[in-house]
Amino acid sequence: MAKTVEGLYYSESHEWVKVDGNVAIVGITDFAQHAMGDLSYVDMPEVDDEVEAGEEFGAVESVKAASDLFAPVSGTVVEVNEELEDAPELLNEDAFANWIMKVEMSDPAELEKLMDAAAYEAMCANE
Repeated sequence: MAKTVEGLYYSESHEWVKVDGNVAIVGITDFAQHAMGDLSYVDMPEVDDEVEAGEEFGAVESVKAASDLFAPVSGTVVEVNEELEDAPELLNEDAFANWIMKVEMSDPAELEKLMDAAAYEAMCANE
């Protein structure tokens, strides 16, 4: 069973969000990295890119598949996790410790459209 972390927000496309003030820290869930298998590449946005909730912001690739990443919130990218450029497998090792991007949120109310851990677990159980 894939793990979830209480206190985070989850999207239907398997991204998690940790809120730090007005910054959303975004990564992929344990469920997503299990489904993908060994990750070989992470395509990330650039700092200062604008992202829109529900729109694609990057991708993860494994030997099995490529999967688009969708922004759970809208805003401006303030940081990307450069460690993932050389070590995408960090997401396999600990999907929740290794974030992908940090976004200065333009509309924090968008968080209300995301799921909590229990709702996300229920969704995954049906996949």
